Amino acid sequence: MKPDSLPHVPLDRLTVDRLLGGVKAFIASPVGGKAKTLFFLLLLGMVGINGLNVVNSYVGRDFITSIENRDMGGFIGWAMIYVGVFALTTITAVLFRFCEERLGLLWREWLTARMVTLYLDHRTYYRLDSSGEIANPDQRIADDIKAFTVTTLSFTLMFLNGTFTVVAFSGVLWSISPLLFMVAVLYAAGGSYLTVRLGRPLVGLNYSQLDKEANFRADLIHVRENAESVALLHRERRLKVRLFNHLDALISNFRNIIAVNRNLGFFTTGYNYLIQIIPALIVAPLFIRGEVEFGVITQAAMAFAQLLGAFSLIVTNFQSISAFAAVIARVGSLGEALQDGDGPAPDESAKPAQSESAKDDSIISVREEEGILAFQNLTLISPQSGQILLNDLCVSIPKGTRLLILGCNDAAKVALFRATAGIWEHGHGRIVRPEFKQIFFLPERPYMPPGTLRELLVRTGTETEVGDDRLLEILRDMDLMPLVQRSGGLDEEQDWDELLSLGEQQMLAFSRLLLARPHFAFLDRISTALNPEDVTQMLRMLRKHDITYLSLGRDRHGRRDTDDRLENYESVLEIRPDGSWSWKAVKDGEILEEIAPATS
Repeated sequence: MKPDSLPHVPLDRLTVDRLLGGVKAFIASPVGGKAKTLFFLLLLGMVGINGLNVVNSYVGRDFITSIENRDMGGFIGWAMIYVGVFALTTITAVLFRFCEERLGLLWREWLTARMVTLYLDHRTYYRLDSSGEIANPDQRIADDIKAFTVTTLSFTLMFLNGTFTVVAFSGVLWSISPLLFMVAVLYAAGGSYLTVRLGRPLVGLNYSQLDKEANFRADLIHVRENAESVALLHRERRLKVRLFNHLDALISNFRNIIAVNRNLGFFTTGYNYLIQIIPALIVAPLFIRGEVEFGVITQAAMAFAQLLGAFSLIVTNFQSISAFAAVIARVGSLGEALQDGDGPAPDESAKPAQSESAKDDSIISVREEEGILAFQNLTLISPQSGQILLNDLCVSIPKGTRLLILGCNDAAKVALFRATAGIWEHGHGRIVRPEFKQIFFLPERPYMPPGTLRELLVRTGTETEVGDDRLLEILRDMDLMPLVQRSGGLDEEQDWDELLSLGEQQMLAFSRLLLARPHFAFLDRISTALNPEDVTQMLRMLRKHDITYLSLGRDRHGRRDTDDRLENYESVLEIRPDGSWSWKAVKDGEILEEIAPATS
């Protein structure tokens, strides 16, 4: 990938603002108190570890000096102290790691739960999917949040520890040789600058790699989830080409990452090797001239390594920092996109009354009203072409109406279905409908989430309110009792897409509709999965339960599908290709002349 084609992921103020915003939100959260306690314990552990390291440098100096002086008593005494310091350091380091992991897990749990809530609330997942605004939001929630929380905490502690190390060892190194201290500062500053210059392309490359890996994995998941259809249609060659294209893209991008790492490695590896010899080059002459003890060389090497390590965090961790910057950008942009959708769709019931001239004609507003479904000056537009799909629809559908919606323009019918459900934003006008508990939308292809048969049939949170007798009664009326035996009862989890045919899935979705007992049901081309006799049975059941239904019909080459039996309806709404419409009555299975629809 060429540098100018990389995503723009700068190491700038926006990256820092996103990082600080995530930290502040966590601190202000309900678990912020527990987080502060764990962080305070981490600070204590950090101080303890650095203090023990300073003590260890002096113990090590005297231990080596006792060897030089052939002092057996001093050697044994300093060796025992050495072991004791190591033991305390080990205990402190283990507890420090434990607190770090607990704090990281707490942060991940809170942030993931928050993102999932924002993702699912107000159909934000649908908006992001239809707009393509955010690539792979699922991967960002599952993987990037983990990397963000763990790495942010790790780097925060790393830089804090570096600060403590600088404070702890600057005095030690200065007391040995002021020249050595100045060399450490200048060496680290020059190394950091060159590392950033050489490694900057890694940020954009790492950002791209995350998306390319996610795209490759998504296609592999698609093959697994659609294995039967792929096998029946022999789509292996097409899918193989697609998978190889994704594989080639991620491999090509990773080659660029490796090339940048190679160039960066030439510098950082040499930089780290020189750290080992610089202290000896400066302190050894002092020992040769008899100005310091031999153990000071060891102490100087340790202090120099500790101090330079603190100063050189950018050099030694730039590859991780570049990947971390990409993660911050991905999580930050996801959070911003989710926040943009954090609010209900326009609902006039929650707004003050407006005059006609003051109303916004650029949006589809929704008002909830019991017992009626109405469309007032509703115009729906194709988001791709800008073409008018449905023009100025003004009809009222009171409870008890049985309506068939026809027209060879499937896009217009589906747009009306989605707009009524509140997931179509392209157009203007007003929709008056009951609250969602009183209107049920049944898509052309039924949705079969994982779970038990009971969970499929009843609304979330009402599993215990509907008894087994009622569930079995509905299944018996729908001729689905054999399904109970096949699935192992009402409370056995199954992969319903594998277990059921498409027709059985639609019948099960109808059973859920009957159990919900809404006032209105909006059905999307139900004859796709059901034969005419089953459709008639389903609609008869809806009338028996006093459920008003609207059904999208299927049109083939401009002619109505014979599966849509007119005796099941009393009115027809026909949507023409130019977006105009007409309302016609049905009598004795025949469509009458156009009549004026009821309006409100």
